[in-house]
Amino acid sequence: MTWVLRGIGELVTNEPAPDRDGGPLGIIREAAVVVEEGRIAWVGREVDLPSDLERAVRGERGGTVVDAAGAAVIPGFVDSHTHLVFAGDRAAEFEARMAGRSYEAGGIRTTVAATRAASDEELRARLASLLAESRSQGTTTIEIKTGYGLDTQHEARLARLAREVTEEVTFLGAHVVPAGMDAEAYVDLVVGEMLEACAPHCRWIDVFCEQGAFTVEQSRRILEAGIAAGLRPRIHAGQLGPGDGVRMAVELGAASVDHATFLSDDDVAALAGSSTVATLLPGAEFSTRQPYPDARRLLDAGVTVALASDCNPGSSFTTSMPFVIALAVREMRMTPAEALWAATAGGARALDRADVGRIAVGARADLVQLAAPSYLHLAYRPGVPLVTRTWRAGAPHTP
Repeated sequence: MTWVLRGIGELVTNEPAPDRDGGPLGIIREAAVVVEEGRIAWVGREVDLPSDLERAVRGERGGTVVDAAGAAVIPGFVDSHTHLVFAGDRAAEFEARMAGRSYEAGGIRTTVAATRAASDEELRARLASLLAESRSQGTTTIEIKTGYGLDTQHEARLARLAREVTEEVTFLGAHVVPAGMDAEAYVDLVVGEMLEACAPHCRWIDVFCEQGAFTVEQSRRILEAGIAAGLRPRIHAGQLGPGDGVRMAVELGAASVDHATFLSDDDVAALAGSSTVATLLPGAEFSTRQPYPDARRLLDAGVTVALASDCNPGSSFTTSMPFVIALAVREMRMTPAEALWAATAGGARALDRADVGRIAVGARADLVQLAAPSYLHLAYRPGVPLVTRTWRAGAPHTP
């Protein structure tokens, strides 16, 4: 199907050009977009829309014209860090933490018990609900990690269920060490039969490299095993305290270092000199009252930054990328433009994707229309449901 979205007051393309505003956002005013077979076929000012193309859309190809009525349109959000396959609820943990208890990785085991006890149908239903919630807020590409199984059978099950809804699946068997199990013995399991069972469903491998989870040495072994199995590495590092995980991950060519709150100057320099993306997850800091990452420091050093929701039941139970953008602007000193780029093109970089996170000829037609004249309202009007229409691969979704 071919169709035209016209009447766009402000179009964020993430494709900068001399005749476009907004620096890296590549903003076109009074714009139009032509979509053909789920891909962007044409983008530009509406007055430049070729008349023969519009006539073909209206008549020969059975297409339609959609009027944005002056609203802003942005690329679909790319949420490059989530933990969406789980069961249970940790609201009581959140309440206790708000009363003064600090966040610890061990809370993950509570979700593991609930997830193991849930059926496939129950997990699918919860996953579908969270995906619908995420899509209604403009997310069109999503990564999902395992990590709430912590044995071969259940980790493979979570990877299989995640793969049913996204190609961006990450094996995170190394989330925490299960209670009562020796850490080295568990690493042996992760890099052995668990990896073998999960790899066919996954594109990525991850490890929680933190005190109370896995050491740098253990993390290196896990990531190297994943690489040998054909998976690409990413890492949780620098969330709870400083360490050497960031530089190790950069050395291994990790696509992203996620959390990245506690960074040394050497960590920042390593990131700046690499293609590794620093994926910041301010929803976790909002929920745990940890210090926010210093996004300004990373951006000023030339590090590529992404924003993601980190949706999980323990430390960041939100699917809202607009909320993440508002936090990044308010709490991490990002400009609205930097935050939007990080939540779209930055997330695409963190997933090594060139077909999403931008509105350009050949890219997948992932578009979000806002109930606002400008993308600035995403941070300017926090908590307001501004997403009115979303298209993923050209197919419409209305919240």
